[in-house]
Amino acid sequence: MLLSHNFDVSTDIVPVLSREEFTEVFQEGLIAHKNIKCRQVNNPHWIVEILFSPEEFLPQQVAELCADVLAQKRQAQGSSIPEILVLGGIKTTPPTSNSPDALQPGNWGVDVVETLASEAFLQAIAWDATIAQKPADSIFKVELKHKELGARS
Repeated sequence: MLLSHNFDVSTDIVPVLSREEFTEVFQEGLIAHKNIKCRQVNNPHWIVEILFSPEEFLPQQVAELCADVLAQKRQAQGSSIPEILVLGGIKTTPPTSNSPDALQPGNWGVDVVETLASEAFLQAIAWDATIAQKPADSIFKVELKHKELGARS
């Protein structure tokens, strides 16, 4: 599972995370899960690779853990906690580069989004149209609202 970071919040409200800080959020936040490993990747779009046992975790479960640890990081920073979306899909097309860190067919590409308005963000990227023809087991959406820390839809 490869993660990217889509930061759709003013830096006056929430500080932006560098690639290294974004990686540390998951390395430190998921450390209690012995069978989940994280590493920073060398790719212009993807930042973190998360390896986990599919016998132990469903991709959406890992995504929920990711949303939780990012919210906890923001809370620890004393920042306003933005709405967090974790949008995942299985790659079905050939890789876009020869890089060993490129997303490969059959693997999950996951956009971790921080925004103040998740519904507006989803409309802007045409989420519903994008997923309309995809099998339900090839996509997921985890949504963590800042007013409902710990609640998902």
